[in-house]
Amino acid sequence: MVTDHAADQAAPPVAQQQVATDDEPRYGWVVVGASFTALALIFGVSYSFAAFFESFAGEFGASRAEVSLVFGLSGLLYFVLGAFGGMLADRHGPRLVTGAGMLCIAAALAAGSQAATMTQVVLAYGVLLGVGIALVYTPSIGCVQPWFTRRRGLAAGIASAGIGAGTLAVPLLAAAAIAAWQWRGAMLALAAGVLVLGLAAAALHRRAPAATRGAGGRVGSVPGVPLGAALASARFRWLYAMCALGSPAMFVPFAHLSASARDLGVAEAQAVGLVGLIGVGSLVGRFVLGSLADRLGRGRTLVAVMASLGLSMALWAAAGRGGGAYAALAVFALWMGLSYGGAVSLMPALCMDFFGARAVSSIIGTLYTAAALGNLAGPWVAGRVFDAQGSYTPVVLGCGALALLSAVAAWRAVQAPPAPRAPPAS
Repeated sequence: MVTDHAADQAAPPVAQQQVATDDEPRYGWVVVGASFTALALIFGVSYSFAAFFESFAGEFGASRAEVSLVFGLSGLLYFVLGAFGGMLADRHGPRLVTGAGMLCIAAALAAGSQAATMTQVVLAYGVLLGVGIALVYTPSIGCVQPWFTRRRGLAAGIASAGIGAGTLAVPLLAAAAIAAWQWRGAMLALAAGVLVLGLAAAALHRRAPAATRGAGGRVGSVPGVPLGAALASARFRWLYAMCALGSPAMFVPFAHLSASARDLGVAEAQAVGLVGLIGVGSLVGRFVLGSLADRLGRGRTLVAVMASLGLSMALWAAAGRGGGAYAALAVFALWMGLSYGGAVSLMPALCMDFFGARAVSSIIGTLYTAAALGNLAGPWVAGRVFDAQGSYTPVVLGCGALALLSAVAAWRAVQAPPAPRAPPAS
Protein backbone atom coordinates (compact mmCIF):
# COMPACT_ATOMS: atom_id res chain seq x y z
CA MET A 1 0.00 0.00 0.00
CA VAL A 2 1.10 3.59 -0.59
CA THR A 3 1.24 5.78 2.50
CA ASP A 4 0.39 9.45 2.12
CA HIS A 5 2.83 10.56 4.82
CA ALA A 6 1.86 14.22 4.60
CA ALA A 7 -1.77 13.53 5.35
CA ASP A 8 -0.78 11.74 8.57
CA GLN A 9 1.09 14.76 9.89
CA ALA A 10 -0.12 18.07 11.27
CA ALA A 11 0.07 19.97 7.96
CA PRO A 12 -2.18 18.48 5.25
CA PRO A 13 -1.32 18.70 1.56
CA VAL A 14 -4.06 21.24 0.91
CA ALA A 15 -2.16 23.70 3.13
CA GLN A 16 0.50 23.83 0.46
CA GLN A 17 -2.07 25.44 -1.84
CA GLN A 18 -2.65 28.23 0.67
CA VAL A 19 -0.34 31.02 1.78
CA ALA A 20 2.04 29.27 4.16
CA THR A 21 3.16 32.44 5.91
CA ASP A 22 -0.37 33.51 6.87
CA ASP A 23 -1.30 32.70 10.45
CA GLU A 24 -4.67 31.11 11.10
CA PRO A 25 -7.34 33.86 11.30
CA ARG A 26 -8.42 34.83 14.80
CA TYR A 27 -12.09 34.60 13.92
CA GLY A 28 -11.55 30.88 13.49
CA TRP A 29 -11.51 30.58 17.28
CA VAL A 30 -14.87 32.37 17.45
CA VAL A 31 -16.22 29.72 15.08
CA VAL A 32 -14.69 27.05 17.33
CA GLY A 33 -16.54 28.52 20.33
CA ALA A 34 -19.81 28.74 18.41
CA SER A 35 -19.46 25.15 17.24
CA PHE A 36 -18.62 24.01 20.78
CA THR A 37 -21.82 25.62 22.06
CA ALA A 38 -23.99 24.31 19.22
CA LEU A 39 -22.70 20.74 19.58
CA ALA A 40 -23.07 20.84 23.36
CA LEU A 41 -26.72 21.80 22.99
CA ILE A 42 -27.76 19.35 20.31
CA PHE A 43 -26.01 16.31 21.72
CA GLY A 44 -26.85 17.26 25.28
CA VAL A 45 -30.50 17.17 24.23
CA SER A 46 -30.01 13.92 22.31
CA TYR A 47 -28.24 12.12 25.14
CA SER A 48 -30.70 13.42 27.71
CA PHE A 49 -32.68 10.46 26.41
CA ALA A 50 -31.07 8.51 29.27
CA ALA A 51 -32.77 10.81 31.78
CA PHE A 52 -36.15 10.51 30.03
CA PHE A 53 -35.90 6.73 29.50
CA GLU A 54 -37.76 5.62 32.64
CA SER A 55 -40.32 8.44 32.28
CA PHE A 56 -41.23 7.31 28.76
CA ALA A 57 -41.41 3.65 29.78
CA GLY A 58 -43.58 4.38 32.81
CA GLU A 59 -45.88 6.93 31.18
CA PHE A 60 -46.66 4.88 28.08
CA GLY A 61 -46.09 1.30 29.31
CA ALA A 62 -43.39 0.72 26.67
CA SER A 63 -40.71 -1.99 26.63
CA ARG A 64 -37.01 -1.14 26.60
CA ALA A 65 -36.75 -2.01 22.92
CA GLU A 66 -39.67 0.32 22.09
CA VAL A 67 -38.23 3.19 24.11
CA SER A 68 -34.75 2.62 22.64
CA LEU A 69 -36.22 3.00 19.17
CA VAL A 70 -36.73 6.72 19.86
CA PHE A 71 -33.00 7.26 20.40
CA GLY A 72 -32.07 5.01 17.50
CA LEU A 73 -34.44 6.68 15.05
CA SER A 74 -33.18 10.13 15.97
CA GLY A 75 -29.60 9.02 15.38
CA LEU A 76 -30.48 7.32 12.11
CA LEU A 77 -31.98 10.53 10.79
CA TYR A 78 -29.25 12.92 11.85
CA PHE A 79 -26.55 10.67 10.46
CA VAL A 80 -28.34 9.99 7.17
CA LEU A 81 -29.57 13.55 6.68
CA GLY A 82 -26.26 15.01 7.88
CA ALA A 83 -24.94 14.55 4.35
CA PHE A 84 -27.69 16.85 3.05
CA GLY A 85 -27.05 19.27 5.89
CA GLY A 86 -23.41 19.42 4.81
CA MET A 87 -24.37 20.00 1.17
CA LEU A 88 -26.73 22.80 2.18
CA ALA A 89 -23.98 24.40 4.26
CA ASP A 90 -21.46 24.13 1.41
CA ARG A 91 -23.96 25.92 -0.84
CA HIS A 92 -25.70 28.41 1.48
CA GLY A 93 -23.28 28.79 4.38
CA PRO A 94 -23.39 27.30 7.90
CA ARG A 95 -25.19 30.19 9.62
CA LEU A 96 -28.52 29.79 7.83
CA VAL A 97 -28.54 25.99 8.01
CA THR A 98 -27.59 25.71 11.70
CA GLY A 99 -30.15 28.37 12.64
CA ALA A 100 -32.89 26.38 10.92
CA GLY A 101 -31.73 23.27 12.75
CA MET A 102 -31.96 24.95 16.14
CA LEU A 103 -35.55 25.96 15.41
CA CYS A 104 -36.38 22.34 14.51
CA ILE A 105 -34.86 21.05 17.76
CA ALA A 106 -36.78 23.54 19.89
CA ALA A 107 -40.00 22.62 18.06
CA ALA A 108 -39.30 18.91 18.61
CA LEU A 109 -38.89 19.38 22.36
CA ALA A 110 -42.00 21.54 22.61
CA ALA A 111 -44.03 18.97 20.65
CA GLY A 112 -42.62 16.09 22.70
CA SER A 113 -43.69 17.77 25.93
CA GLN A 114 -47.31 17.54 24.73
CA ALA A 115 -47.16 13.89 23.56
CA ALA A 116 -50.10 11.70 24.55
CA THR A 117 -48.80 8.43 23.07
CA MET A 118 -45.45 6.73 22.48
CA THR A 119 -45.97 7.25 18.75
CA GLN A 120 -46.06 11.00 19.28
CA VAL A 121 -42.84 10.79 21.31
CA VAL A 122 -41.22 8.91 18.42
CA LEU A 123 -42.33 11.56 15.93
CA ALA A 124 -41.13 14.46 18.09
CA TYR A 125 -38.05 13.23 19.99
CA GLY A 126 -37.16 10.75 17.27
CA VAL A 127 -38.02 12.24 13.87
CA LEU A 128 -38.15 16.04 14.24
CA LEU A 129 -35.23 16.13 16.69
CA GLY A 130 -33.18 13.99 14.31
CA VAL A 131 -33.85 16.37 11.42
CA GLY A 132 -32.86 19.36 13.55
CA ILE A 133 -29.58 17.78 14.69
CA ALA A 134 -28.76 16.88 11.07
CA LEU A 135 -29.00 20.56 10.12
CA VAL A 136 -26.65 21.60 12.94
CA TYR A 137 -24.13 18.78 13.42
CA THR A 138 -22.33 18.47 10.08
CA PRO A 139 -22.41 22.18 9.11
CA SER A 140 -21.20 23.18 12.57
CA ILE A 141 -18.22 20.83 12.78
CA GLY A 142 -17.49 21.09 9.06
CA CYS A 143 -17.11 24.88 9.06
CA VAL A 144 -14.28 24.69 11.64
CA GLN A 145 -11.80 22.65 9.59
CA PRO A 146 -10.96 25.15 6.78
CA TRP A 147 -10.08 27.89 9.30
CA PHE A 148 -7.01 25.96 10.49
CA THR A 149 -3.93 24.19 9.17
CA ARG A 150 -1.24 23.76 11.84
CA ARG A 151 -3.68 23.44 14.75
CA ARG A 152 -6.52 21.70 12.94
CA GLY A 153 -6.55 18.71 15.29
CA LEU A 154 -6.65 20.98 18.35
CA ALA A 155 -9.37 23.20 16.88
CA ALA A 156 -11.48 20.21 15.84
CA GLY A 157 -10.96 18.69 19.28
CA ILE A 158 -12.08 21.83 21.11
CA ALA A 159 -15.13 22.29 18.87
CA SER A 160 -16.22 18.67 19.13
CA ALA A 161 -15.57 18.76 22.88
CA GLY A 162 -18.94 20.48 22.97
CA ILE A 163 -20.42 17.02 22.46
CA GLY A 164 -18.67 15.82 25.59
CA ALA A 165 -19.62 18.91 27.57
CA GLY A 166 -23.23 18.57 26.54
CA THR A 167 -23.19 14.86 27.34
CA LEU A 168 -21.85 15.67 30.79
CA ALA A 169 -24.05 18.61 31.73
CA VAL A 170 -27.37 18.47 29.92
CA PRO A 171 -28.56 14.97 31.01
CA LEU A 172 -27.88 15.92 34.63
CA LEU A 173 -29.75 19.20 34.16
CA ALA A 174 -32.58 17.28 32.50
CA ALA A 175 -32.72 14.83 35.42
CA ALA A 176 -32.91 17.72 37.88
CA ALA A 177 -35.60 19.41 35.76
CA ILE A 178 -37.60 16.16 35.65
CA ALA A 179 -37.45 15.95 39.45
CA ALA A 180 -38.66 19.55 39.75
CA TRP A 181 -41.19 19.87 36.90
CA GLN A 182 -41.84 16.31 35.68
CA TRP A 183 -40.65 15.19 32.25
CA ARG A 184 -42.99 17.42 30.25
CA GLY A 185 -41.84 20.57 32.01
CA ALA A 186 -38.22 19.50 31.60
CA MET A 187 -38.68 19.24 27.84
CA LEU A 188 -40.11 22.75 27.67
CA ALA A 189 -37.14 24.06 29.66
CA LEU A 190 -34.74 22.41 27.21
CA ALA A 191 -36.65 23.95 24.28
CA ALA A 192 -36.23 27.44 25.77
CA GLY A 193 -32.50 26.87 26.26
CA VAL A 194 -32.05 25.75 22.66
CA LEU A 195 -33.87 28.82 21.34
CA VAL A 196 -31.71 31.27 23.29
CA LEU A 197 -28.27 29.69 23.23
CA GLY A 198 -28.67 27.75 19.99
CA LEU A 199 -29.67 30.68 17.81
CA ALA A 200 -26.90 32.81 19.35
CA ALA A 201 -24.31 30.17 18.46
CA ALA A 202 -25.69 29.75 14.95
CA ALA A 203 -25.36 33.50 14.32
CA LEU A 204 -21.58 33.29 14.88
CA HIS A 205 -20.94 30.59 12.29
CA ARG A 206 -19.07 31.94 9.28
CA ARG A 207 -17.48 30.27 6.28
CA ALA A 208 -13.67 30.33 6.30
CA PRO A 209 -11.79 32.26 3.58
CA ALA A 210 -10.26 28.94 2.41
CA ALA A 211 -13.76 27.57 1.78
CA THR A 212 -15.22 30.71 0.21
CA ARG A 213 -16.14 30.42 -3.44
CA GLY A 214 -14.73 32.77 -6.00
CA ALA A 215 -16.38 34.56 -8.87
CA GLY A 216 -19.91 33.44 -9.50
CA GLY A 217 -20.08 31.49 -6.23
CA ARG A 218 -18.91 28.30 -7.95
CA VAL A 219 -17.98 25.25 -5.86
CA GLY A 220 -15.14 24.55 -8.28
CA SER A 221 -13.34 27.74 -7.23
CA VAL A 222 -12.33 26.10 -3.91
CA PRO A 223 -9.26 23.80 -4.00
CA GLY A 224 -9.59 20.18 -2.94
CA VAL A 225 -11.20 16.89 -3.96
CA PRO A 226 -14.70 17.06 -5.53
CA LEU A 227 -17.39 15.13 -3.68
CA GLY A 228 -17.76 12.41 -6.32
CA ALA A 229 -14.02 11.75 -6.49
CA ALA A 230 -13.76 11.63 -2.71
CA LEU A 231 -16.59 9.11 -2.39
CA ALA A 232 -15.00 6.91 -5.08
CA SER A 233 -11.61 6.80 -3.35
CA ALA A 234 -10.28 3.84 -1.36
CA ARG A 235 -9.55 6.17 1.52
CA PHE A 236 -13.19 7.18 1.88
CA ARG A 237 -14.40 3.59 1.57
CA TRP A 238 -12.18 2.45 4.43
CA LEU A 239 -13.18 5.45 6.56
CA TYR A 240 -16.80 4.56 5.87
CA ALA A 241 -16.21 0.95 6.95
CA MET A 242 -14.53 2.20 10.11
CA CYS A 243 -17.55 4.33 11.03
CA ALA A 244 -20.03 1.56 10.28
CA LEU A 245 -18.17 -1.04 12.33
CA GLY A 246 -17.43 1.27 15.26
CA SER A 247 -20.85 2.90 15.62
CA PRO A 248 -22.56 0.24 17.79
CA ALA A 249 -19.83 0.57 20.42
CA MET A 250 -20.25 4.35 20.34
CA PHE A 251 -24.04 4.47 20.75
CA VAL A 252 -25.23 1.43 22.71
CA PRO A 253 -23.74 2.80 25.97
CA PHE A 254 -25.62 6.09 25.63
CA ALA A 255 -28.95 4.30 25.40
CA HIS A 256 -28.41 1.37 27.79
CA LEU A 257 -25.55 1.97 30.23
CA SER A 258 -27.79 3.70 32.78
CA ALA A 259 -30.42 0.94 32.54
CA SER A 260 -27.68 -1.70 32.86
CA ALA A 261 -26.37 0.02 35.98
CA ARG A 262 -29.83 0.07 37.57
CA ASP A 263 -30.12 -3.66 36.93
CA LEU A 264 -26.85 -4.16 38.82
CA GLY A 265 -28.16 -2.26 41.85
CA VAL A 266 -26.65 1.16 41.16
CA ALA A 267 -28.67 4.09 42.53
CA GLU A 268 -30.71 6.18 40.06
CA ALA A 269 -28.61 9.35 40.31
CA GLN A 270 -25.36 7.42 39.86
CA ALA A 271 -26.81 5.43 36.97
CA VAL A 272 -27.82 8.57 35.03
CA GLY A 273 -24.48 10.14 35.99
CA LEU A 274 -22.63 7.43 34.08
CA VAL A 275 -23.65 9.14 30.83
CA GLY A 276 -22.09 12.28 32.28
CA LEU A 277 -18.87 10.35 32.93
CA ILE A 278 -18.81 9.36 29.27
CA GLY A 279 -18.94 13.10 28.64
CA VAL A 280 -15.99 13.71 31.00
CA GLY A 281 -13.91 11.10 29.21
CA SER A 282 -15.01 12.50 25.87
CA LEU A 283 -13.89 16.00 26.84
CA VAL A 284 -10.43 14.73 27.78
CA GLY A 285 -10.23 12.72 24.59
CA ARG A 286 -11.10 15.66 22.38
CA PHE A 287 -8.77 18.18 24.02
CA VAL A 288 -5.79 15.94 24.75
CA LEU A 289 -5.91 13.49 21.86
CA GLY A 290 -6.73 16.20 19.32
CA SER A 291 -3.65 18.16 20.35
CA LEU A 292 -1.40 15.08 20.53
CA ALA A 293 -2.59 13.92 17.13
CA ASP A 294 -1.29 17.14 15.55
CA ARG A 295 2.18 16.02 16.66
CA LEU A 296 1.98 12.24 16.49
CA GLY A 297 -0.08 11.97 13.31
CA ARG A 298 -3.87 12.16 13.12
CA GLY A 299 -4.23 8.94 11.14
CA ARG A 300 -2.30 6.66 13.46
CA THR A 301 -3.96 8.25 16.49
CA LEU A 302 -7.39 7.40 15.04
CA VAL A 303 -6.35 3.76 14.66
CA ALA A 304 -5.27 3.67 18.31
CA VAL A 305 -8.48 5.19 19.70
CA MET A 306 -10.73 2.82 17.72
CA ALA A 307 -8.80 -0.14 19.15
CA SER A 308 -9.12 1.40 22.61
CA LEU A 309 -12.89 1.72 22.14
CA GLY A 310 -13.16 -1.99 21.42
CA LEU A 311 -11.05 -3.00 24.42
CA SER A 312 -13.10 -0.83 26.78
CA MET A 313 -16.20 -2.98 26.19
CA ALA A 314 -14.62 -5.86 28.10
CA LEU A 315 -14.87 -3.84 31.31
CA TRP A 316 -18.61 -3.26 30.89
CA ALA A 317 -19.14 -6.95 30.18
CA ALA A 318 -17.19 -7.89 33.32
CA ALA A 319 -19.08 -5.59 35.71
CA GLY A 320 -21.16 -7.56 38.24
CA ARG A 321 -23.54 -6.94 41.06
CA GLY A 322 -22.38 -5.60 44.39
CA GLY A 323 -20.42 -2.63 45.65
CA GLY A 324 -17.90 -2.84 42.82
CA ALA A 325 -20.46 -2.52 40.02
CA TYR A 326 -20.58 1.27 40.00
CA ALA A 327 -16.79 1.59 40.16
CA ALA A 328 -16.32 -0.76 37.20
CA LEU A 329 -18.99 0.98 35.14
CA ALA A 330 -17.60 4.41 36.02
CA VAL A 331 -14.12 3.41 34.80
CA PHE A 332 -15.70 1.96 31.66
CA ALA A 333 -17.65 5.18 31.03
CA LEU A 334 -14.50 7.29 31.32
CA TRP A 335 -12.45 4.92 29.13
CA MET A 336 -15.16 4.56 26.51
CA GLY A 337 -15.72 8.34 26.49
CA LEU A 338 -12.00 9.01 26.05
CA SER A 339 -11.86 6.71 23.02
CA TYR A 340 -15.15 7.90 21.55
CA GLY A 341 -14.24 11.56 22.00
CA GLY A 342 -10.85 11.12 20.36
CA ALA A 343 -12.37 9.33 17.37
CA VAL A 344 -15.15 11.87 16.81
CA SER A 345 -12.74 14.82 17.01
CA LEU A 346 -10.25 13.27 14.57
CA MET A 347 -12.62 12.18 11.79
CA PRO A 348 -13.52 15.70 10.55
CA ALA A 349 -9.89 16.82 10.72
CA LEU A 350 -8.81 13.80 8.68
CA CYS A 351 -11.51 14.52 6.09
CA MET A 352 -9.97 17.97 5.63
CA ASP A 353 -6.45 16.47 5.56
CA PHE A 354 -7.36 13.84 3.00
CA PHE A 355 -9.79 15.73 0.76
CA GLY A 356 -9.34 19.51 1.22
CA ALA A 357 -11.91 22.28 1.61
CA ARG A 358 -13.92 22.03 -1.62
CA ALA A 359 -16.65 19.69 -0.33
CA VAL A 360 -15.51 19.06 3.23
CA SER A 361 -18.93 19.47 4.91
CA SER A 362 -20.58 17.22 2.33
CA ILE A 363 -17.85 14.59 2.72
CA ILE A 364 -18.11 14.63 6.51
CA GLY A 365 -21.88 14.37 6.33
CA THR A 366 -21.72 11.46 3.90
CA LEU A 367 -19.15 9.72 6.10
CA TYR A 368 -21.46 10.01 9.09
CA THR A 369 -24.23 8.14 7.29
CA ALA A 370 -22.14 5.03 8.04
CA ALA A 371 -23.04 5.44 11.70
CA ALA A 372 -26.77 5.57 11.01
CA LEU A 373 -27.46 1.83 11.05
CA GLY A 374 -25.37 1.25 14.16
CA ASN A 375 -27.09 4.10 15.94
CA LEU A 376 -30.54 2.74 15.07
CA ALA A 377 -29.94 -1.01 15.24
CA GLY A 378 -27.41 -1.08 18.08
CA PRO A 379 -29.63 0.28 20.88
CA TRP A 380 -32.70 -1.52 19.51
CA VAL A 381 -30.90 -4.89 19.28
CA ALA A 382 -29.47 -4.38 22.76
CA GLY A 383 -32.98 -3.79 24.07
CA ARG A 384 -34.33 -6.88 22.30
CA VAL A 385 -31.49 -9.04 23.65
CA PHE A 386 -32.12 -7.80 27.16
CA ASP A 387 -35.87 -8.34 26.87
CA ALA A 388 -35.23 -11.92 25.67
CA GLN A 389 -32.27 -12.95 27.85
CA GLY A 390 -32.16 -10.50 30.74
CA SER A 391 -28.53 -9.63 29.94
CA TYR A 392 -26.58 -7.12 27.88
CA THR A 393 -23.38 -9.23 27.80
CA PRO A 394 -23.69 -10.72 24.26
CA VAL A 395 -24.32 -7.32 22.68
CA VAL A 396 -21.52 -5.63 24.65
CA LEU A 397 -18.99 -8.26 23.56
CA GLY A 398 -20.25 -7.98 19.98
CA CYS A 399 -19.77 -4.21 20.08
CA GLY A 400 -16.20 -4.72 21.27
CA ALA A 401 -15.38 -7.10 18.43
CA LEU A 402 -16.83 -4.74 15.82
CA ALA A 403 -14.85 -1.81 17.23
CA LEU A 404 -11.61 -3.78 16.94
CA LEU A 405 -12.45 -4.48 13.30
CA SER A 406 -13.06 -0.75 12.84
CA ALA A 407 -9.49 -0.09 14.00
CA VAL A 408 -8.28 -2.33 11.17
CA ALA A 409 -10.40 -0.35 8.71
CA ALA A 410 -8.95 2.93 10.05
CA TRP A 411 -5.43 1.60 9.47
CA ARG A 412 -6.32 0.67 5.90
CA ALA A 413 -7.70 4.18 5.33
CA VAL A 414 -4.44 5.77 6.47
CA GLN A 415 -2.43 3.43 4.21
CA ALA A 416 -4.63 3.94 1.14
CA PRO A 417 -3.39 6.17 -1.72
CA PRO A 418 -4.64 9.78 -1.71
CA ALA A 419 -7.57 10.84 -3.85
CA PRO A 420 -6.66 13.08 -6.82
CA ARG A 421 -7.12 16.77 -6.07
CA ALA A 422 -8.69 19.15 -8.58
CA PRO A 423 -7.18 22.65 -8.96
CA PRO A 424 -9.43 25.68 -8.40
CA ALA A 425 -11.49 26.56 -11.44
CA SER A 426 -10.29 29.68 -13.20
